Amino acid sequence: MPRKKGSSQPSFESIGQLRQALQDTQASWQVAMYLNDDQPLPKYGLGASRRGLVRAGKRPARIDFRALTQEPINNPFLMQRWVELGLIADPGYLDKSLYPAEGPTHFAAPAAEAAAPPIAGAPPAIVDWRNRWGWPWITSIRDQNGCGACWAFAGTALMEAMTRIEHAVWTTRSEGDVHKGVGKVCANLGNLGEVFTFIAANGQCDPECFPWTTANIAYTPTPDRPGRTVKIGTTTWIGSIADQKNWIDTIGPIATFFEVYTDFYGYGTGVYHRSPTATDEGGHYMLIVGYDDTQSCWIVKNSWAPTWGEGGFCRIGYGECDIDTYSKLGLRGTNPDPLTKRRLHNGNLIESGNGALHRNFEMLATAGAGRVRHWWREGASPWTWSAATLINSDAAACPTLTATTYNRNFESIHLTTGHRLHHLFFDQAAAAWRDGGVFGPSDAAGIPGFVQGNYGAPGNFEVVVRTADSRLNHLWRMNGPPWMWYDGGRFANNVAYSGAALVQGREGIHGSLELVCVLHSGQMQHWWRDDDHGFAWKIRDTFGAGVKSPPVMIEGQYGAADERQQGNYELCVAVNGQVQHWWRNNNGDKLWRHSATFGHHVAAVIGLVEGSFGFNLEVVVLRTDNQMQHYFRDGGGWHEGLVIGAA
Repeated sequence: MPRKKGSSQPSFESIGQLRQALQDTQASWQVAMYLNDDQPLPKYGLGASRRGLVRAGKRPARIDFRALTQEPINNPFLMQRWVELGLIADPGYLDKSLYPAEGPTHFAAPAAEAAAPPIAGAPPAIVDWRNRWGWPWITSIRDQNGCGACWAFAGTALMEAMTRIEHAVWTTRSEGDVHKGVGKVCANLGNLGEVFTFIAANGQCDPECFPWTTANIAYTPTPDRPGRTVKIGTTTWIGSIADQKNWIDTIGPIATFFEVYTDFYGYGTGVYHRSPTATDEGGHYMLIVGYDDTQSCWIVKNSWAPTWGEGGFCRIGYGECDIDTYSKLGLRGTNPDPLTKRRLHNGNLIESGNGALHRNFEMLATAGAGRVRHWWREGASPWTWSAATLINSDAAACPTLTATTYNRNFESIHLTTGHRLHHLFFDQAAAAWRDGGVFGPSDAAGIPGFVQGNYGAPGNFEVVVRTADSRLNHLWRMNGPPWMWYDGGRFANNVAYSGAALVQGREGIHGSLELVCVLHSGQMQHWWRDDDHGFAWKIRDTFGAGVKSPPVMIEGQYGAADERQQGNYELCVAVNGQVQHWWRNNNGDKLWRHSATFGHHVAAVIGLVEGSFGFNLEVVVLRTDNQMQHYFRDGGGWHEGLVIGAA
């Protein structure tokens, strides 16, 4: 029978023995109900090395939260919290009636001289990032599958959580990318320093680029890895318990070391405290997503599958099993990749990773005489738009712009004056626009929908455009030699307008392409491609009335409880000189609803983004006077923004 280190007392070997021990000591937690008494204690993967850990209270120095909160942020809920704590002055545009509302307003941190008292009072008694301000922020539970890779899983969980908190977008990162990227196998121990040293140098890719596996295989990510990695800014070791709670309250979750004892394997629910006879199994890293002073515990995300504990989470008593012996690790300054953001934009507008805050808006628009102009807006006050490069000379209508996994290049397709399609791309490495060539049918007659899809690595380019016979033409390019465009055939009838309303959906084995067009009747029609049954295009729904302009559609974050779920579709279209906003409940009844009408003198909607500014929707319209104008939706509704310039 195994024995506890340093003790002659026997430990327990079966679930029944553990249950009895917990009853005898009137423990504050219970064994998982699905485990039978005659079962042996389960075993799970660990893998933590203490290398690089610093004992709490020794180093580093106390955190200067006042200095941290002078930097601009994206998350307005956190900014409101900073005001409440006295870390910054209220800039005057924080509408407290909006909290917890759907999507807050634009925020920038006030000037340093306007803020800076120390933290006023203690943090709240309970903070839980699984649901805060009415929004979910923590990605789903993963499973180490018995592998000693907890360090990779905890680091990945921190990456995903902070990307969500800082940019209002779900992301999925690959534990396998870090695990194999640093050259480990399951028998090797690891630490958080290795995780973030690797990510700081290389970023962290998604599972489709390189998956998690327990097999001892070579590290062979897809060739477009540089364009599909989330990058990071800084990591911080947080020493004192007070600073750790303040960090969780004002910044986000933190990664922690924990010494696992045998009874922890059987944890089911309650606040965990080690049983006196439990045996030491080794070190483990997890993510602290909150704390609860009313129960004197940390709220922790584990990586032993959702069947373990409280849906994969647990509550661990303060000070238990070395959880407070060492400093904990925080992360700031995530920079999402185009793959993470690809469903959140459409039309002529994207949010790139460019700029100091990794949230610049980039836009392409016509500029007369067939030319295209690149516009951009820095992601900080005073929110002004700047006109950049003039390119090309054959544009007949506003381009459709996206960002791709080719080193985060911008890629654009527009209808030409010769009724073809023209591909342009911005080479990030050279900071210059390049010509990708003319392609497609000779009778193109609409705004193209354009995405990078799921097939292939790099993913194929997918385009759908109206043709002169009032049909829709699908074209695609395999993104490898010989770099050719292929005609995917025509479908639909009586189409009056195609638009930047093509989205890579999530239904089916590979995920379906989804699009909305406008019929001659003035109704909008939602189509999807059934990839599992012959790649046939099929109608999902017909809705709306009186539409005489191209629609723009994205998949947003509303309705997505975690990174695996599909968000609602958001659609904007011009009708009778105003903008109609529609949305589809993708996780409910799957019906389209008209939610709002706003704006004036609107000829067409040309861009739609859900960006890093909370969960705001951002719209660019072309007005009847040929000027472009920005509108945005926050928790208080739709608002008129700046006039950008002529198109």
